[in-house]
Amino acid sequence: MNGAAAPDRHWLQVALIADRDETEAVEAALQEAGALSLTLEDAGGEARFHAQAAPEDPELWRCNRVVGLFPPATDPQAVLARLRRTLGELPPHEIAPLPERDWERAWLDRFRPLRFGRRLWICPGGTTPPDPEAVPVFLDPGLAFGTGTHPTTAMCLEWLEAWMGDRSPQAPIVLDYGCGSGILALAAVKLGAARAWAVDVDPQALEATAANAARNGVAQRVHTATPEALPPLAAHCLLANILADPLRELAPRLAALLRPGTPLVLSGILDHQGEAVVAAYRPWFQHFETTARGEWLRITARRR
Repeated sequence: MNGAAAPDRHWLQVALIADRDETEAVEAALQEAGALSLTLEDAGGEARFHAQAAPEDPELWRCNRVVGLFPPATDPQAVLARLRRTLGELPPHEIAPLPERDWERAWLDRFRPLRFGRRLWICPGGTTPPDPEAVPVFLDPGLAFGTGTHPTTAMCLEWLEAWMGDRSPQAPIVLDYGCGSGILALAAVKLGAARAWAVDVDPQALEATAANAARNGVAQRVHTATPEALPPLAAHCLLANILADPLRELAPRLAALLRPGTPLVLSGILDHQGEAVVAAYRPWFQHFETTARGEWLRITARRR
C-alpha cells in the first residue's frame, strides 16, 4: 500500500457480517485470502480502521461489517472458496466491484490523521496533524496499500517511533522490506534515519513510495528497489510487514542485510503462525519478543 491505472480497472470488495467475537477471525480469513486492506463498519456504515483504539475503549461494535479490498482481476469465487476453507459456513456476505477512483475517494473521505507513539502522525494528503509538535507523514494511497490503519502496520509504526526516539545522534539506515506505500520507510526518515531503502516486488508499490517520498520532501533519503536490484546493505534496522509464509522463506535473505546486533521487526503474522516464523529465524537471530494485537503478531529479534 503510484501511477494512474486504466479507468476501467475495478477492485473487488468482499464484505462479511460478523458478531464482535467473530470479527478478528473474519479479518484474519480475509487477509489470508489475499485482501490488501480491511475496513470495519457498524450497522450505520461508519468506517473504523482497526488500529489505535485505546485499551480502555471498545475496539469493535456489537455487529460489524468487515470489508476486504482485493486487487483487480481477483476471482471472487476463489476468494469465497478460501474463506470457506478457513471459516466453514460463511456469514452473510456480499461481493461488488469497486472502481479505482471510488477506492481512492473513499480512502480520502474516511481516513483521518492517526498518531503512533508520542509524536508520529500518519496523515492523508492535505490534512494537518492536531499536535503542533508532531512528526507528520503525509500519505495518499494510489494503488499501493499501507496507511497505518491495520494492526500489523500500526504495531510496526509504534515500534519504529519508540526505537528512533531512543537512538543516539548517529542516524541509522533502515530497510523496509515489502514496502507497499512506503509508510515505514517514510516514517523512519521523518523520525531521523539517514536514509531508508524501500523494497517491493510490485512496481506500483515502488512508484507509490517514490511519490509519497516526494510529497514529504524526503525523496533524496528514500531509495526504492525490487529485491533483485537491492544492493548489498548492512542496515541498522529491518522491518518486514508481509505474511508468514514469505517471511519464513526470506529468513536467510533478510539476515544477510543486517549488521550484527541490530533489530529485526516482522509483522503480518497470525498468532498460530508465530512459532514457525521464530523457528525460521533462530539460526541468525536471538532475543525474540512477541507483541499481539487481536490475532496479529509483531515479532522482534536481534541479529546474532
